[in-house]
Amino acid sequence: MTPVVALYNIKGGVGKTSAAVNLAWTAAEQGARVLLWDLDPQGAASYLLRIKPKVRGGGSRLVRGKSDPAALLKGSDHERLDLLPADFSYRKMDLALDATKRPTRGLQRVIAPLAEQYDYVFLDCPPAISLASESVFAAADALLVPLIPTPLSLRTFEQLQRFVAQDVAGPRPRILAFFSMVDGRKALHRKIIDEVAASSDGCVLQAAIPAASDVEKMAIQRRALAGFAPRGRAVRAYEALWNELRPRL
Repeated sequence: MTPVVALYNIKGGVGKTSAAVNLAWTAAEQGARVLLWDLDPQGAASYLLRIKPKVRGGGSRLVRGKSDPAALLKGSDHERLDLLPADFSYRKMDLALDATKRPTRGLQRVIAPLAEQYDYVFLDCPPAISLASESVFAAADALLVPLIPTPLSLRTFEQLQRFVAQDVAGPRPRILAFFSMVDGRKALHRKIIDEVAASSDGCVLQAAIPAASDVEKMAIQRRALAGFAPRGRAVRAYEALWNELRPRL
């Protein structure tokens, strides 16, 4: 089966989209056929890959089985990376899913006919706990959670772990995390990373993404890091993260 990896966090602004784009690009660069589904109404992943954020018929028709997902796929600048774009209609995803017979299986139904064409599917998810989130949990084999090394970010991660363990019915995705936007000059960041490394049960990966200006420049360049900063420390960090994640899928 094709592994489905959801970049997810209850909080926004933690580096989900940059991770989704760069991990998907790295996997494609290593020879895999990759699909990235942009699920965020803001369409940031679509924007970064220079895809017009317009979904014919909107997200509602897509999850209700009224649109052919294959017809909505867009190619990227990498020949092995395709995108299922988002647009602002995705803000009503909860309502569209709620109108279906099995709302938590809505995203899974969209992915199923596409997955056999790809080696990996990545989902760039909006920040929330919602019906759409529960559909992500049902569709994903793994939730990959970016964590800023601060106490509140760790608290949110613990809340997510409890929610999935207690409130998600049926098969649950594996939850893995990594530190994002790390500033090694900050004592608090270093302290938290060291404490987590000492106490983690293996759910927090060792590779960490630095708070690098190259990541911020993605929105200007509208490309994955490998396209304009191939020797930067940030692109090397995403490569290390993918190489650590891949054997776990």
